[in-house]
Amino acid sequence: MRTAISTPRVVAVALTGLVAGTLFAVPAAQAESAVHASSAAAIRAADTAVIVRADISAGLETQLGNRAAGSYEDASGKLVVNVTDQAGVAAVQATGATARLVKNSIATLNAASADLTKNAKIPGTAWAMDPVNNVLTVQADSTVTGAKLAKVKSEAAKFGAAVKVTSIPGKISLRIVGGDAIYHSPYRCSLGFNVLRGGQPAFLTAGHCGNLGGAWSNSAGQVIGQTAGSSFPGNDYAIVTYTANVSRAGHVDMYPGENDIARASSAYVGETVTRSGSTSHVHSGTVLGLNATVNYAEGSVSGLIYTNVCAEGGDSGGSLFTGNVALGLTSGGSGNCTAGGQTYFQPVTEPLSVYGASIY
Repeated sequence: MRTAISTPRVVAVALTGLVAGTLFAVPAAQAESAVHASSAAAIRAADTAVIVRADISAGLETQLGNRAAGSYEDASGKLVVNVTDQAGVAAVQATGATARLVKNSIATLNAASADLTKNAKIPGTAWAMDPVNNVLTVQADSTVTGAKLAKVKSEAAKFGAAVKVTSIPGKISLRIVGGDAIYHSPYRCSLGFNVLRGGQPAFLTAGHCGNLGGAWSNSAGQVIGQTAGSSFPGNDYAIVTYTANVSRAGHVDMYPGENDIARASSAYVGETVTRSGSTSHVHSGTVLGLNATVNYAEGSVSGLIYTNVCAEGGDSGGSLFTGNVALGLTSGGSGNCTAGGQTYFQPVTEPLSVYGASIY
């Protein structure tokens, strides 16, 4: 199993040392304490903004119903909500967000997703809502050729320009390998987030790792936990109860260093995120889509976060986060961290709810 790592968001803190030619000096210890306090306050404010934005986006999409067509953060950091009529524009603007008129409604994109799930659930394919381009983006890896690729394109054609099919290099696969990190011999995954469940310490990881069952060990070969629940395919999450008295702080490994994780939230399109895993360590990127469906050879998983963050074998189960906010668990993807790749993540809020667990 792989050890999850999370990286902190970079927060710029403005410190005024010279004002109108006057020097303001304080003892070194006091100055350092002030900087740390300012940095902590800025990080807390940034994390709160992440959660508020996710809540506003979800609330608006629920309020607008079929008039909504997804939302995202644009390059300037503004929340943009897609709508299909002028009434929707007014509702969005009333919240201070930016409204954007688009052609394809969420109902149309959901219908396309449901059709593909029913008629073209072929291993090596994946699809996700792309609100920036107002389409359902469909990917077919190098194993999807001939009649299989023709079938995918045929189903997509039913929805015209609302669905975009793209062939990608490599193979879409789960990120699990044999190895010696935190593992269930002979497989290695990554720990996602430490949690409390009924007052007892546990950790979250990927369901396709949890399905291996039994005990998990650390790199020293010490058994540290036992799988207590797992869901894959359909979902991709698992919970492991700690059975050993080992360090289980509420942070993630930054290779080097560590980053505290204080809470969990939903991701949104356009969000800058970071992933940590035992194979490729720490990498960052952007959320490209939500509610993604991925058809692995081992089974299909839906409701995933789609990103341009890379990952490699053994990174499965590792943490996706922004700042001190937990977002997801590494599921699978294509490519690697040398040439680049795309990775899908299980939203962390679902297993927290299912298992009655909490981030600490």
